[in-house]
Amino acid sequence: MTAEYNALALTQIRETITRLQSPISDLSTLLSLLAAPLDTIGLLPPVLRRFNTHGFSAESKEALQITKHMTPIQTALLDSIVPTWGSALREQQLGQIFHQYICPDSFFSATQAAGEVALCAYTALLSFPLQPFSIEMLALLSCQYPIDRLHNVIFAKTSSVQPHRRTSAWEDLVRIIVSVPSRIANKSGTNDIPQKLHQREFYNFLCSRVEILVSSFSRTPDSEISSSLSFLISKMINVGMFPSTPMIAPSQSSFFSATLPTIRSRLATLSAEGQSIYTEIWTDLFMALPSGLFSKALTSLFAHISDLPDNLDTSHEARGLMKREGRLISQILGNLEGDEDEKWLAVSSVLLMRCWDISKARILVCWVTLSEANAVPPRALETLLSQIMDVWSSTEHVKHSLLSHHQYLTTLLLLTVSSFPLSSAPIQELSFSPAFIGAISTYIKHLDPAVRRCGMLSAEIVAQNTGKKLDFEQWDGQGQGREWARGVRTLIAKRDVDAEEAAPDVIRLEAGDQLEHEAGVEEETIDVTPVSSRIKSSTIQVVDDGSDSDDSLEGYATSPASSRSPSPTPSELREIEKDPTIHVGKKKIQRPVYLVDLGNLITSSTKADDPQNADRIEMALNCAEELIRRKKTFGFELEENAVNLVYAFTALQNNFELEGFDEKRQTAVTALVACCPKKAVPAIIDEFFKNQYSTAQRFVMLNALAIGARELASLPIPPSTVPVSRIAFPSKQLPAAQHKKLIEYNDIQVQKMLDDISRAAIESGKTAAEAQVAPLVRERQLRIKQPTRISEVAAGVTYVPKETTFIELAAEYFLGPLMGKFWLFLRDEQVREARSTHRATIYRGTGTGLILSPLVLQHFLGTLVVLLHAARHSPAFLAVLAPDALELAVTLGTRPLSGADEDKEREAAVLNASFELALVVLDGCLNLDGGRSLGLEHTNLLLGTGEWAAQVLNALESGTRVQGGGGAQEVRLRRSAAGVVLKVDELSSKWRQSMITI
Repeated sequence: MTAEYNALALTQIRETITRLQSPISDLSTLLSLLAAPLDTIGLLPPVLRRFNTHGFSAESKEALQITKHMTPIQTALLDSIVPTWGSALREQQLGQIFHQYICPDSFFSATQAAGEVALCAYTALLSFPLQPFSIEMLALLSCQYPIDRLHNVIFAKTSSVQPHRRTSAWEDLVRIIVSVPSRIANKSGTNDIPQKLHQREFYNFLCSRVEILVSSFSRTPDSEISSSLSFLISKMINVGMFPSTPMIAPSQSSFFSATLPTIRSRLATLSAEGQSIYTEIWTDLFMALPSGLFSKALTSLFAHISDLPDNLDTSHEARGLMKREGRLISQILGNLEGDEDEKWLAVSSVLLMRCWDISKARILVCWVTLSEANAVPPRALETLLSQIMDVWSSTEHVKHSLLSHHQYLTTLLLLTVSSFPLSSAPIQELSFSPAFIGAISTYIKHLDPAVRRCGMLSAEIVAQNTGKKLDFEQWDGQGQGREWARGVRTLIAKRDVDAEEAAPDVIRLEAGDQLEHEAGVEEETIDVTPVSSRIKSSTIQVVDDGSDSDDSLEGYATSPASSRSPSPTPSELREIEKDPTIHVGKKKIQRPVYLVDLGNLITSSTKADDPQNADRIEMALNCAEELIRRKKTFGFELEENAVNLVYAFTALQNNFELEGFDEKRQTAVTALVACCPKKAVPAIIDEFFKNQYSTAQRFVMLNALAIGARELASLPIPPSTVPVSRIAFPSKQLPAAQHKKLIEYNDIQVQKMLDDISRAAIESGKTAAEAQVAPLVRERQLRIKQPTRISEVAAGVTYVPKETTFIELAAEYFLGPLMGKFWLFLRDEQVREARSTHRATIYRGTGTGLILSPLVLQHFLGTLVVLLHAARHSPAFLAVLAPDALELAVTLGTRPLSGADEDKEREAAVLNASFELALVVLDGCLNLDGGRSLGLEHTNLLLGTGEWAAQVLNALESGTRVQGGGGAQEVRLRRSAAGVVLKVDELSSKWRQSMITI
């Protein structure tokens, strides 16, 4: 009989569904048909029970399955009943019966039946074109039946969903829910979308409910529930709720932005047992993700954790905040273990291959160090060190990465090294590893000084942690990474993980604002200004204690009973120093009066162990520039001694570590070029192409040529170290304040001059650099102007010879010999290399320190740029200098200088210098004659230059990396290549018709 009753109940249910799917004649019949199923499942409100005139039998209550029979009823409602009877029922205030079939009210929402109805409603609502009623119901469902409620409906023990269908039902539900905002946004004709269904608000609410779902478990869930949570997170990652940056669009949502504050609060308030369960669920949830999705989650988490206003802040609050964030990551993602841990793949790809702020490196090291304390055996730090070295020591990273990535990865390496005990086995192995030693060598050869300092700083810190001493003495001053290096040294002096962990309510450093931290009843204002700003604005206060002596020179206090004599005081030491009896046999170095004496102080033959050698060289350096400039107009003494002085000063080395040696030697050689160019310049060019000089000595020669040429051309130069009053008559000067103002020039490097010149050439456009006379006016002047005649010089007038200008000397003494001897040198070096190819040891002319090495070649091309810019008004510029220089630039930028495989790839610095040389040539030709001589007489060279620059620029835009392209070269190379392309196009467009005719 039971089977017969069940069959009759099912028949009754099917008949009701069939009648609802068919046209209904009157309202009372509709209400009767709708009330019966609701009453059977217990969702019929009391005010609607009077319409239940044809209720189901008791057997029907057991036969009615919500997940099976509710969907056809909901479909009938949305398809025909609501569009037909909706307005009529609303007029009689009976529209609630429709809501009960889609989104049961709060009176019934806690029941299992209401949850299952809402579960079916999502599928039904999105299976039809969206209407206002559907959108209204979706807005109600998203709030009253969120994702955590529906998860409990599916996986509850009392759920009517079959166990073998629960996973598929959950996955279908997740796909539907995450697609709701996009489906509503894509619906045509829908202008008034509820605020709850906007993408940002909908997804943020979804994220917060996911956190509530995770926190609702009182014990670790089984594998089925863990898999369901992982599927939910993976779907959220795929739709973009885990962005890689906190700076997101107004319509975009972020999981960690919505949940991290709540996660912090729960971790601070839960008991130890509850905290353990909570963190274990998060860890299992993320660890179940595929490696690609886990990498995205790791990226998003690191992007949303707290930052510091000053990445190198070493205050207790900053270190405590870094430790707190590192612990938070370990609680969400778990501890890092040995190299077999799968999380290392994501750490390497996300946190090492990508550039982050240095504060993220500090957090990563804290995460690894905390994992080291919890892991058995502790191998997390060793694994991190190995992962960093794989990237940091790679040649591709050293040559192609940007400066920010170099500094980030180097800081991460040094933080990891400082986390080990001094002289520990991993650090000892690192110091002797071939990868580390080879990387240091590659870093030191890099052309960007800031990148070089990354390698030098790493070498010093590793040596220091192994008990050795190494000092490159490159850290004083400003710019080129020096401030960063000093900040890193201060940072690694202590470990962030050893600081007291910041409390969860310490958020002042995260916002970067100055907030007030209450401690009891006392308010303390905490300064959050970065360390660098605090140092600059701080004032040193000297407390006058009535003593002006130096404590470091004070002797130890002795008791009256002591038999030892008291230590001498500073005044007694000064008296002893003045005692002539202790300087017997020591001669005072006389100040040189003639240039011959100046040369003898340097080149005179003395004993190697003569203690006065350092004094002689110091005296020569102190007097050199002043004496050379003073002798400029005094007869032929300077011309007779200029060449010998060039040999002496260029070959001079700082064997005695004299203070200011490099600056004084540079000013002396520059003074020789400026005061006696016809003798000094040929000698310098001859010496430059000899292989006996170091890179520093070659730089002195090139700097002297560039700065001396600009002085001869009356262009701005670095100020002289010798006061003008000592080398010029006072009558030839302006008042002191005005004179200083006119000669002041802050750029003290050739590279700064080069940057100014190239920037001006790029920005010049089609406007001439200097005013030119209109062609018609110039032609008229040539026709009617009378030629200058020889006139008689009046008696008694003193003849003053005209000073030689640079435009008269540029071709014959500077640029002509410099470029000509370079071509000869390049030919000889390539021939020498070709003759040694059959030998066991092959000669390479591009070796470190040689002229064809990228470091020296870049400076050589930069000097040519400065010289050409100063010589643009030379008579030989258009006909000789410009085409020769342009040919040299194209050759060095396109052809390898050596047959070695590693030298066939163009170095970014050399390529950029070649482009800048071409750019200055093209700009000068455009300004002087509109590019006529270059375009018509050297057409092939001009078009070849444009094709070369266009190919390089296209390659850079397509993502091609150039060797040594990181650091400061990245932007300069693109800028100079684009400038050459524009200049060639401007010049060729002006003379294209004539070029084609020729």
